[in-house]
Amino acid sequence: MTKTVLVSGASGFIGSHVAAKLAEDGYRVRAMTRHPDKYDGAGEPVAADVSDPASLREAFAGVDVAYYLIHSLDSDDFEERDADAARNFAEAAAGAGVERIVYLGGLGADDGELSAHLRSRREVEKILKAGPVPVTVLRAAVVIGHGGISWEMTRQLAERLPAMVTPRWVNTRTQPIALPDAVRYLVGVLEPVEARGRTYEIGGPEVLRYIDMLQRVARIQGSSLPNVTVPLLTPRLSSAWLKFVTDVDAATARNLVDSMTTEVVVRDDAITRVVPGERIGYDDAVRLALAEREQVKR
Repeated sequence: MTKTVLVSGASGFIGSHVAAKLAEDGYRVRAMTRHPDKYDGAGEPVAADVSDPASLREAFAGVDVAYYLIHSLDSDDFEERDADAARNFAEAAAGAGVERIVYLGGLGADDGELSAHLRSRREVEKILKAGPVPVTVLRAAVVIGHGGISWEMTRQLAERLPAMVTPRWVNTRTQPIALPDAVRYLVGVLEPVEARGRTYEIGGPEVLRYIDMLQRVARIQGSSLPNVTVPLLTPRLSSAWLKFVTDVDAATARNLVDSMTTEVVVRDDAITRVVPGERIGYDDAVRLALAEREQVKR
């Protein structure tokens, strides 16, 4: 029988694409949103809020699999909010007898050096896994696609600056992933039995420094981006600077920059055996994101 799949954050950057792919693949999609009257994406909209357990009970009725694709990065108290939200979601999933939760978290080694943002992603993992419902976790770094906050920050910096005075964190290594690949992995782990209760690291085929990512975006757009690194430009100062140069709000910029001091690369490629397929390179991922942006603008 066709599975009913609940997608939380269905109107968001990742959730909207996951909902569309699930619907395309023939699943019965229940799109969880706080504003169902405004929802125009794939699936059947259902009103629910992770801060309201009663609304979740109704949204989960008859659900087979649930995707947890939300966060509170734009709040100063996001760690507490995300923990409470995950707890409510896990309890609702357990009460409804859901067979699996799929969660998108963040890359980074569990070595005690994680930023507040990445620590929060790990805490959400623990809370979801503490319940009786098996959880499949995918951990990713920057997802390259139109509408993604980290990508928008990269695109705007590369587009608007003739040169950059940067902090040391621009030399941190990361492993970005193209949006279509992230969606392919998220949907691809829904059925395989071996993915139940597993944690996978996902990334594109290249490991890059943040400065490499910025300069390659500039080159693709037909410009260059000279760089001078200033060691005393702290993450706090960097986030204040980003607020003036980009459209990213102050709280989100601060939380993202704090994470940019942590190396986030794939150390276990087990996902490529569960969900095989050629991965999209960084430059092609950038071109796809830019093309979608132009299409949306028309």
